[in-house]
Amino acid sequence: MTGRLKSGAIIMVVAGLAAGGGFWYGKRQSSEPGSHTALTAAESKGGEKERKILYYRNPMGLPDTSPTPKKDPMGMDYIPVYAGEQEQDAANPTQIRISTDKVQKLGVRVEAASLRTLDKVVRAAARIEPDERQTYTVAPKFEGYVERLHVNVTGQAVSKGQALFEVYSPELISAQREYAIAAQGVDALKGASDEAQRGMRQLADASLTRMRNWDISDEQIRALTQSGSARRTLTFRSPVAGIVTEKKAVQGMRVMPGEMLYQVTNLDSVWVIADVFEQDIGLVQTGMRATVRVNAYPGKVFAGAITYVYPTLKAETRTVPVRVELDNPGGLLKPGMFAQVELPAAAKGAVLTVPTSALIDSGTRQIVLVQLKEGRFEPREVKVGARGEDHIEIMDGVRDGEMVVVAANFLIDAESNLKAAIGGFGHEGHGTQPAQSGAAAAKPAATVGHQAEGKVEEVDVQASTLSIAHGPVPSLKWPAMSMEFQVANSALLTGLKPGVVISFEFVERGQGEWVITAIKPMNQAPARAHAGHN
Repeated sequence: MTGRLKSGAIIMVVAGLAAGGGFWYGKRQSSEPGSHTALTAAESKGGEKERKILYYRNPMGLPDTSPTPKKDPMGMDYIPVYAGEQEQDAANPTQIRISTDKVQKLGVRVEAASLRTLDKVVRAAARIEPDERQTYTVAPKFEGYVERLHVNVTGQAVSKGQALFEVYSPELISAQREYAIAAQGVDALKGASDEAQRGMRQLADASLTRMRNWDISDEQIRALTQSGSARRTLTFRSPVAGIVTEKKAVQGMRVMPGEMLYQVTNLDSVWVIADVFEQDIGLVQTGMRATVRVNAYPGKVFAGAITYVYPTLKAETRTVPVRVELDNPGGLLKPGMFAQVELPAAAKGAVLTVPTSALIDSGTRQIVLVQLKEGRFEPREVKVGARGEDHIEIMDGVRDGEMVVVAANFLIDAESNLKAAIGGFGHEGHGTQPAQSGAAAAKPAATVGHQAEGKVEEVDVQASTLSIAHGPVPSLKWPAMSMEFQVANSALLTGLKPGVVISFEFVERGQGEWVITAIKPMNQAPARAHAGHN
C-alpha cells in the first residue's frame, strides 16, 4: 500500500514538471522574434479562414436585407455581404468594389478609352416634293367660257405646246376685230397723209398689244392678219413638258381673269425635304453629298446634294428643313413619297472617345465607370462632346488608355447606389469600423443614431412609415412633437398599433429624411432592422 502511494506521488511530480516545462517552452517561443509570423504562415498553409457573412442584400439593388439566405419575388438569390467589405469600402468611399465571380455573373465588359476620328452620319426623315421652279399655272387673263377640253384628267403627261383647253370670250372676238380692221386700214391708207397713216398705225399697235397681253400667240396673230376674220375661241397650251398635277377646268364653266385652271409640273428633277434635328443642324452645310432611300425601291440608292438649308426651325418637331435636289430619270420619285436621307458629317480629327454604351446619363450629369483594377471601379463625371455612330467624345474626366465599363455598367451603378442606401440605415452591427486617431477620430460619422420615446399615432405598412408623438430629442435639440418617420424595414412595424408607447432609434439618411432603425415597445426587447446577423 505504501509502495503504491509513493508511485502515485512520483507520477504526479513528473506530470507537474512536464507541464511547467511546457509552459516555460511556450513562453520562450512566444517571446522569440518571428514566432507569430511563423504561426500565421502555418495557418495560411492549412487554408484560408472562411469569411464571416454579416447579412444578405437584395440582388436588384433595393434597400432590403435579410439575416438569412432567401430569394426575391423573381427567384434570384440574395447576395451575401461579408465582414471586412465595409471597412475596405470606407477607405475608398468613391470606389465600387465587386467580387470577381460577381463581375463574371453580371457580364461586365471593359474597353480602353482611345483616340479616334468620329465619323458621324446624320439621318433624317424626308419627303419628295416637286421642284417649285418647274411648276407652271395656266390661267386666262380675260373673262370667258370653257368651250372645249383637250386634257381632261389629272396626272396626264403632256408635252410642251400641247393644247389643254379652248376658251370663248366676247372680249377676245372684239379685240381681234379691232386689230383686223386697224391692220387693213394701215394698208388702205398707204397713199394718204402721214398723219392719217400714223393714227391708223397707232390703233393697230394698241390692238396688237392688247391681244399679246392676253397671251395670244404670234402664230394666231399672223393667222388673223392673213385671214382678216376673228376666231371664236382661243386655245391654251402647256408651257412645259410634264404632268398635269392639278385640273379645275370643267367644260362650259365661266372663267374669270386670273383663275387657275391647270397646273403642269416638270418632274425631271425633284426636291427631297429632310427634317434634320436641331442638335445635328450644325454639322450640315450646303454642298454636302446626300444619300436618299425610299421604301418603294428597296436596295436602290439615289445620290444628290444639299442645295439649301432653310433659316427657320419647326417648333413642333424641333427640326430644320434641308433641301436636297435629285435627278428623277424615268419618274421613279413621285411627290408625296417618304424617304430616308443620310448626310455624312465632316470629322474634326482624332479625339478621345469611349463607346456610347459606357455613358450613364442621369439627365443632369454624365458618368462613366472606370476600372481601376480587377473588381474595383470608380464613377467619373465626364464632359462629353461630339457623338459618332458607336462612340462619343470625352472632353474631360477620362484619360487615354483607361479602361471603362461598356456592358453591365447600369448594374454596377445600382450596386453603388445600394451601398449608399444601406450606409444610411445605420448598420452598426454589420462589422466594426476601422480605428481612428487624432483629428480623424474627432470627425463625426456620416450617419449618427438618435434615441427617443413616444406614442404611436398611425402605422402604414405599405408605405413603411410610422407617425409618432415623441418627447424631446436631446441629441438634436428637438422639442416634443408629432412627426412621420420612415422605417428601414417593414418588419419593424409588426405588432405595432396606435396608442402603443415605444422607444426607438433613428438616423438621418438624407437631407430631412429620418429613418427608424430600431423599435422597442416599452418593457420589451428591442426590434432592430437586421437583428440576428451573425
